[in-house]
Amino acid sequence: MTPARADAPSLRFPLDCDLGEDCFIQQYMDRDPGPGARDHACGPLSYDGHTGTDIRVMDLSDLARDIPVFAAAPGIVIGLRNSTADDGRDGMVAGQECGNGVLLDHGQGWQTQYCHMRRGSVSVTEGQRVAEGAPLGLMGYSGNTEFPHLHISVRRDGEHVDPFSVDGSCGAAGESLWQAPLPYQPGGFLTAGFATDIPAFDSIRAGTAGLDRIAPDAPALVIWAYLFGARAGDELRLLIRLPDGDTLHDVTVPLERTQAQLFRATGLRARGDAWTEGGYSGEVRLIRDGTEIDRLTAETRIAR
Repeated sequence: MTPARADAPSLRFPLDCDLGEDCFIQQYMDRDPGPGARDHACGPLSYDGHTGTDIRVMDLSDLARDIPVFAAAPGIVIGLRNSTADDGRDGMVAGQECGNGVLLDHGQGWQTQYCHMRRGSVSVTEGQRVAEGAPLGLMGYSGNTEFPHLHISVRRDGEHVDPFSVDGSCGAAGESLWQAPLPYQPGGFLTAGFATDIPAFDSIRAGTAGLDRIAPDAPALVIWAYLFGARAGDELRLLIRLPDGDTLHDVTVPLERTQAQLFRATGLRARGDAWTEGGYSGEVRLIRDGTEIDRLTAETRIAR
């Protein structure tokens, strides 16, 4: 293992969320020097030329939780923007790909940048000295983004540095800059739920697709899953269970492409006059090379 530079900042996690529970790292810095993309673990959780770490929440509805962004290390605010609309890529202004954000200088050539924050939430001023863990603002949906997240990048003397592995290409055992180890999750589920038809992707991303209650005369019963980091060759198993626990529907869907985020859905059309009333449960499983790497459950109630 190559030790990090002695002058490197020691970074705390910059968000108030539980990694792997209500927030996820969808994309890491690209460690492939060529036209492809690889993360520090040689996985596909990156894209060509990506310069930072993208820490996301499940969907846009999570932004209502007012998720604070913290300074990863002590420093001085040397740049900020606070007026870009929270419309994602659709509302991006040329030259403002970062959206609303903050740039901190930590000395010795080291900087961290925080992007895609909420308009009007940035709570620091240029020239202000901030402590490690000081609030900078809130996660948002501004700039060049298709999902709600914080993009944090680390630079030394203008060159981007991977905080997960300072030295070497993918697979190299370079030292991490994080104070506490951040687990590598090679893909998994964001959300899952029930609907009465195949939901629109926009409703899933917005967090409005799931139905807690469904009428007995609904035309169909559908279970859907929203996931990140899928790889070609993965399998997605989706199950629906009746109120008595018996399996109503069990389908395995092959995933043919490596994708940063996607959703799949399956279900049954109504047979007869009405669905049996009661509590229905669903389960989705992501299987890679014969091994289950993630599982999520969902519930709904069929009632008048």
